[in-house]
Amino acid sequence: MNAPATTELPVVVIGAGPAGLAAAAHLIDQGIQPLVLEAGQTAGAAVREWSHVRLFSTWGEVVDPAAEKLLAPTGWTRPAPATYPSGGDWADLYLQPLADVLDNRVRYGARVTGVSRAGRDRIVDADREQQPFVVHIAHADGREERVFARAVIDASGTWATPGPAGGSGLPALGEKAAADRIAYRVPDLKDPAVRARYAGKRTAVIGSGASAFTALAYLADLAKTDDGAGTKGVWILRRGISGSTFGGGEADQLPARGALGLAAKAAVDEGYADAVTGFRTDAIERDSEGRLVLVAEDGRRLEPVDEMIVLTGFRPDLSFLDELRLGLDERLQAPVALAPLIDPNQHSCGTVYPHGHRELSHPEQGVYLVGMKSYGRAPTFLAMTGYEQVRSIAAAIAGDLDSADRVELTLPETGVCGGAGLFDAPEAAQEGDGGCCAPAPQLVQLGAPATVGAAAEEAPAGGCCGS
Repeated sequence: MNAPATTELPVVVIGAGPAGLAAAAHLIDQGIQPLVLEAGQTAGAAVREWSHVRLFSTWGEVVDPAAEKLLAPTGWTRPAPATYPSGGDWADLYLQPLADVLDNRVRYGARVTGVSRAGRDRIVDADREQQPFVVHIAHADGREERVFARAVIDASGTWATPGPAGGSGLPALGEKAAADRIAYRVPDLKDPAVRARYAGKRTAVIGSGASAFTALAYLADLAKTDDGAGTKGVWILRRGISGSTFGGGEADQLPARGALGLAAKAAVDEGYADAVTGFRTDAIERDSEGRLVLVAEDGRRLEPVDEMIVLTGFRPDLSFLDELRLGLDERLQAPVALAPLIDPNQHSCGTVYPHGHRELSHPEQGVYLVGMKSYGRAPTFLAMTGYEQVRSIAAAIAGDLDSADRVELTLPETGVCGGAGLFDAPEAAQEGDGGCCAPAPQLVQLGAPATVGAAAEEAPAGGCCGS
């Protein structure tokens, strides 16, 4: 295997999603040729799987400047900056046109199956950094190929590896056997077949983030229609309910994100969903009629449900990077230097500190995880974070360290903590060290009688804990 000189090689970008395509645009801006490898058949293939969900960021926050520069000569214009795209809008009106401009620099149906150093497995030290990267690819038609790269930017995301229902991080006992009744994505209730699956049914929703809020709101809307009468949600939380449970509400600087939490609270308050708190799923059983019975670690059993929607976050697939020397935090599976900035067990509420190539680097020089994948298991990633990440990395690869180190990013704050937090540690609520507060788990608690407006007032702007 005779690998070409590293400087003659492209930078391989894994994934033609928002961060991957932005990386390609910034590399071109630096005079470096990218090669984008996308497992799907279109740009933004993962985004298209949630095309029915509306973003809580506006068009003004989800278009990368370098990408817009590439698109401008084609006559492309950004949609109204203050409006909110759906996932489908984002893919059709921005990601695909950007990929089209990149032309043959994007290859579809190309799944990366392995990345290493040419002629060096992860054990070998000799001349390691002088060797180019070798990337193995499986094509949709069954062909195998390898390409060489001067650097690798992994923007493959985490969409393909959702978290399980089990409270321990492993699938609950019986979870795999119940796969026919479990969805791990927000359902598209405008699709007649999907709508029929949930209409008039009792559905458990496991999760505490924006996706769970969206699913609860969708089910409540379905329950209000003629064909959805009797639809009921059972919202299962591993922690208790506090003023921060339903998001930042009116205090959230991303208004659409705040509105999601208020919609979820309305679903509970109006009786379209019951909230079950402090419930960590241990097993999923079937009753005599084939319905699902959730059993908690403490032995509690819930009334049977017809369906489950499990929205417990995502985790990175690191299997194809196994021959690289990555420096990952043992808990979050995020780069070691980045993890303290985003760790939901530690960081206080508010913005994420600006970060770029230095926080995203690894012992294996020239490889970077970016976008959602860079956060590992941490939640609440924003597109604008990924765009600044790849701008810094492209400048670093080009040797412009002054620009690469000049990382400037202002993210919108929210009045609540994001992510899982210390949801099952009662003592956390008693500590005042700047961490996020969580109440002690409760056995069962239904929606509080307060109005939606009152809930918004209970979430203090810029603070962690509700009253």
